[in-house]
Amino acid sequence: MNQDEQIQSGSCPQPPVSGAAPASRLRLRLGDRTSMILLAIVIGVAAGFGAVFFRWLIGAFQDLAWGAGGTPLAKIVRSPWYWRLAIPAAGGLLVGLIVKFLAPEAKGHGVPEVMLSVARQGGVIRPVVAVAKSFASAICIATGGSVGREGPIVQIGAAMGSALGQWLRLSTRRIRICVGCGAAAGIAATFNAPIAAAFFAAEVILGEFGVGAFASVVISSVSATVIARTLLGDVPAFEIPAYSIVNPAEMLTYAVLGLCAGVVGVLFVQVLHSSEEFFDRLRKVPDFLKPVIGGIGIGCVALVLPQIMGVGYDTITDMLHGRMIMGLLVVLLFAKLVGTCFTLGSGGSGGIFAPSLFMGAALGGAVGHVARWALPFSMATPGAYAVVGMGAMVAAAAHAPITAILIIFELTGDYGVMPGLMVACILGTLTAQRLRRESIYTIKLTKRGIDLQAGQELNVLRQVHVRDIVRHGVETVARTANLDSLYQRMVDSPHYEFFVVDDDGNLAGVISVDDLRHMLPQQESLRRIAIAEDLMQPVVYLREDDTLDCAMRQLGKRAHEELPVLPAGDSMVPVGTLQRQDVIQAYNKEILKVDLAGSVSARIEDAAKLRSWQTVGGYILAQMEVPPHFCGMPLESLRLRQEHGVQIILIDRAGDRSESRFAFPTRDTVLGPADRIIVFGRREDVAALARETG
Repeated sequence: MNQDEQIQSGSCPQPPVSGAAPASRLRLRLGDRTSMILLAIVIGVAAGFGAVFFRWLIGAFQDLAWGAGGTPLAKIVRSPWYWRLAIPAAGGLLVGLIVKFLAPEAKGHGVPEVMLSVARQGGVIRPVVAVAKSFASAICIATGGSVGREGPIVQIGAAMGSALGQWLRLSTRRIRICVGCGAAAGIAATFNAPIAAAFFAAEVILGEFGVGAFASVVISSVSATVIARTLLGDVPAFEIPAYSIVNPAEMLTYAVLGLCAGVVGVLFVQVLHSSEEFFDRLRKVPDFLKPVIGGIGIGCVALVLPQIMGVGYDTITDMLHGRMIMGLLVVLLFAKLVGTCFTLGSGGSGGIFAPSLFMGAALGGAVGHVARWALPFSMATPGAYAVVGMGAMVAAAAHAPITAILIIFELTGDYGVMPGLMVACILGTLTAQRLRRESIYTIKLTKRGIDLQAGQELNVLRQVHVRDIVRHGVETVARTANLDSLYQRMVDSPHYEFFVVDDDGNLAGVISVDDLRHMLPQQESLRRIAIAEDLMQPVVYLREDDTLDCAMRQLGKRAHEELPVLPAGDSMVPVGTLQRQDVIQAYNKEILKVDLAGSVSARIEDAAKLRSWQTVGGYILAQMEVPPHFCGMPLESLRLRQEHGVQIILIDRAGDRSESRFAFPTRDTVLGPADRIIVFGRREDVAALARETG
């Protein structure tokens, strides 16, 4: 194997050079496996302290918002009614400002963003996300947002792991493992559940149980648990009486509970998704004000049912001890669902794990009450069914039965209901998957066109809107135009289709070249009587806010080559056109961007300021800082291909806080000092350009 082949395959590490990354030296001294174990310990310890700090932060903000003394629920109950409206609204405003101005990734429940970073971004998460998520979620939970602390802990720990991996300049695979380690450590520290946390990271975040990755995840999870137990004590999250299966026939009841959990889990996923879409459509409301609306909605529900505010562990404990009647359990189940959808749909920050536990306990307790009333044999108390319901609901919503079974066991420390728990979790997951393919984590990604379940394929056409590639300016013909003018237009115009408009400029129909060609035999007899309105066909059109996958479906309806584009809203006045070749070019461009952006921080071998990770013959693909004298100048004036022999193919806007930090260069693009550029050229030309970065 020659040197180029070795570099392409990744089988031959580069020799150490001056200024090599710390990770390179660490691996040379300790070996890959040992170095990853040490990194897992460091990530676990860091995430453990992060989880403890996050929990302290929630408590501090709760005291500030509701006053000190008593449990979170007791603080809310003793507050005046107007405080229950004002505090969640104020918290929503603070969260909205943090999300808008500090880190958009802090919005929502966090786990989908971590899954996206692992699947499509090489595990890269901006370090600022850990800080933003900590404060946004702590404020949201403390001020009454109906969310949990587990999702934020996952994102915070994952951001810590990713930051360490990026600082050490690890490979893509190792950064992803670091993200999984951070996620597992966060769950382990907040739940005191190291086994379940490790399986959650493997089952949900990484999607694999490979020995190397799983070993690192387990070590990180245990390290975080040690920190949390040292600082917070070694106690289960819920202390409940010991339960057991009283009668073997109860297994049928647990099976019914699993089926019910599957249905309610799908309902939760659908309502949350619809809530997010509803708030997204409120375009006249600034994004940072939408969480205020959600906070007011939470406050209105909390006027009657304050139990839905915050994490809700106090109320869950009452359910597990069987202290609630069936009617209240049913009401709390749906109130919590509405409250969580208000909070997260409007743009709040927090997790869905605790709400799932809350709703599962309410559902299980209600099923237990009904079973004890309807069935003739002796059976466990409703508290036992509440325990099983928690696991079944988590399994159904997240499509993660292994994690659900283990985490309920570790939360309760009780073997007694394990058989019923296993049956309910498996049936809940199967029912939910049968009714809806997406889980509560993947539906947000599917909405963006990312399908992690289908070979991790990306429907890139959903990422681009018609307005991004529309050709402004459109050739129209009046509906009263005669046949002669139409034929003249066919001869003079390069277009294949002509769009007919009425006297007000509204789109009325379309005439294609084929339609005119078919009229040629009757041209003489019709030229004086036929007008455009007589010949036009019903028109298929697009709106500027449609995505390109919608455009491709419309183009295929009648083999259209070109479609008119109308403004978003109700106006029928065309503003441009979209051609089939535009969609194809946009698709190819997005595919290239995905391939490059997904590995932009991966497979990078450091050589001072030049970082190259691909070689083809004598050419390399490399990432580097922008030379100072390039800043502020349009690319067209730099003449890079003519004077330097290299070409910029992608720009990494490192300071960009939006989801799309990668941009394709145009001749008018102006580079900034914080940007990084990905260039292609001969090795010596790229190296010469790198030296100009100073």
